[in-house]
Amino acid sequence: MYSPQNLVSDRTPLVSLLRILLNVLLGFIIVGPLLGLAVASAFYDGDLLADVQHLTGQEGFTEALLLMQGIVTLIGLIVFPLIYITQLERKPLNAFFPSQPQIVLILLAVALLGLAFPITISPLAEWNANLKFPEFLSGFERWATQEEERLGKLTAAITDFKSLGQMLFGLVVIALLPAIGEELVFRGMIQHELWRGTAKIHLAIWISAIIFSAIHMQFYGFLPRLLLGALFGYLYYWSGNLAVPIFAHFVNNAFGVVMMYLHNIEATSIDVESVDAAPLQLVVPALLVTIGLLYYIWKYFQDNPPRPFESSNLQEPLA
Repeated sequence: MYSPQNLVSDRTPLVSLLRILLNVLLGFIIVGPLLGLAVASAFYDGDLLADVQHLTGQEGFTEALLLMQGIVTLIGLIVFPLIYITQLERKPLNAFFPSQPQIVLILLAVALLGLAFPITISPLAEWNANLKFPEFLSGFERWATQEEERLGKLTAAITDFKSLGQMLFGLVVIALLPAIGEELVFRGMIQHELWRGTAKIHLAIWISAIIFSAIHMQFYGFLPRLLLGALFGYLYYWSGNLAVPIFAHFVNNAFGVVMMYLHNIEATSIDVESVDAAPLQLVVPALLVTIGLLYYIWKYFQDNPPRPFESSNLQEPLA
């Protein structure tokens, strides 16, 4: 039976982290985009690369973007990491998913948390989105603003759902695949190896959350994504089961996809892409629900630990 110290690798934590980052770089930055562009271009009547650069695509552009993004995520954050864990490090995947009685009940609480938490932190998200920099950082501010605008246009193009089929495709690409891949890489691999290297779980959770937020290259959404990453990190630490943060991540993303579709077809006036904070009469109840759910989930896993590992000098209790 594998212990938490070598769940991912038997190498030193630093070497393991460097190999993980190299694996992600190769799969997500090089192989995934090249394969995604090649496959999506075969189904697109036009110059997909040029249209992506200018975001002026023709009919079928949204589907081509979704297909390309899905392949990038699948290859870079799922296939390559799985090959790394099972073939290069020779570790079993079931160690990431220990059995847990009544897991359906706790996943319901996790789903509610995934919906309440973004409302709770919406005032911080609004503050982050409107942050102004001092004059000596004006160059960085211009870059961050331009990058935010570019990624905003890309998001608008990839979520321009006009049919139920497009929305369901979006659920797979924007909600399901990133939930599996990002949690596998950032929580299952990076957070775990940081924990193994520092022996400080809270430090590992927050560093991996910082990396998780920074890699999205959206500074004006950095803080809410950082807090979400930390939330997923604690869910993984408390539960010991990667399925828990994966499900929370999926619910969070899926809600956004469904709401964008409903907004596109004018079935709702709620715009989840807006940076405005939720009304106070929603934030306060959401905060209370978030606190209650966090305590319930933490207490549940304290009383029903799913970890198959009986002892470890890394398993410090959460204060």
